[in-house]
Amino acid sequence: MTIPRKVAVIGAGDIGVGWAALCASAGWPVAIFDLNSSAMERASSEVVRRTLALVALGRAPEGIVERGLRELVRANFFSEAIQDADWVIESIHEDVVAKQKLLAAIEQEAGDDALISSSSSGLSPTEIFGRMRRLDRCLVTHPLNPPELIPLVEVVPESRTSAASMNRAVEYLRSLGRFPIVLKKSIVGRVSAAVWRECIDLVLQGVISVDDLDRAVSLGPAIGWAAAGPHLTYHLAAGEGGIRSFTQHLLASFESWWQQLAHWAQLDPEEQRALIQAIERAYKGKVEFLREARDRRLSAILKALEQARAPSESESD
Repeated sequence: MTIPRKVAVIGAGDIGVGWAALCASAGWPVAIFDLNSSAMERASSEVVRRTLALVALGRAPEGIVERGLRELVRANFFSEAIQDADWVIESIHEDVVAKQKLLAAIEQEAGDDALISSSSSGLSPTEIFGRMRRLDRCLVTHPLNPPELIPLVEVVPESRTSAASMNRAVEYLRSLGRFPIVLKKSIVGRVSAAVWRECIDLVLQGVISVDDLDRAVSLGPAIGWAAAGPHLTYHLAAGEGGIRSFTQHLLASFESWWQQLAHWAQLDPEEQRALIQAIERAYKGKVEFLREARDRRLSAILKALEQARAPSESESD
């Protein structure tokens, strides 16, 4: 099992904090840094809270977590965070220019053998690493939120990423208990964007409230897809012998739905305000309570899925 001597997380937003909590929960030395002092202040407590929550949820052993938290560094300086790191994870907001500038600065500070990854959900590696000199060690490792709980991580190499760097990133992620999938471009964000657009449209049309829609998705298709994914779900509905005719029939019925789906590319300012107000009406003042409830449900779902997996499936991954 390959593990880094130290991980540096640059960017202390939700994704960065999740990365730091995940690494600390594995007992790995991790440093986190952000230029924003308020983000760093929040990270100081939030990384610890999330890491200890993994113990309470049965997702990490207490002794290893204690070791990881002892090794946790809230760096005061950019160079302090990156020094001696074998893996540097960039986790700032989705701004290509900001990412390019930050990654170029990381390259200046990082050791020659350090792996450098970006947590981008939609930007291409070619764009993100546009100012880098050593592209052989650069790639996207995109987790889902919260990273410390959801096991899937998209791995998207730049065209010049070396096979050694790819293998190293995959080994690091597997050592963290993640499920890395290597792709030509990120796809999970695209699927999420398509589903959320339809959910937004239904709310703005007054068809359903924000909280009822969230319940409908989480208790309906999300459960089925968690166990099987969309293609396998429909394949199982067809049975072994009828997939061709069933799929043709299903596609024909879905085509009528697709004609009715939202096709807009962006919301105007008034629609944005209406959406934000609808979300605030549903959830304002309940965020911390709902976050804890979501994490408990996620943990329970993961445990059930892990227990239900057949040995042959585990061996084939």
